Amino acid sequence: MPKSSLFNLFSRILKKAELPSLPIHSTRHTHAVLQLEAGASMKYIQERLGHGSMQITAYVYSHISKKNEHDTMGKFEEHMKNVLE
Repeated sequence: MPKSSLFNLFSRILKKAELPSLPIHSTRHTHAVLQLEAGASMKYIQERLGHGSMQITAYVYSHISKKNEHDTMGKFEEHMKNVLE
């Protein structure tokens, strides 16, 4: 399938669903963030996306999710409660 056909199809799907225009690459980005939020390891995501190194994946995606930030802080707080007891 030519690249332009895929882009055109994606645009038509968004229009039919009455969603704003988005670059198709945003689906890849969303997938990676959802994987992180689901608990997938950075190594798994790196391999899934085909990045040459895990550092690239971590640089691009590790700061994205507020959910991950919140969950991680909650885990840290819980750990500190246990340490201090």
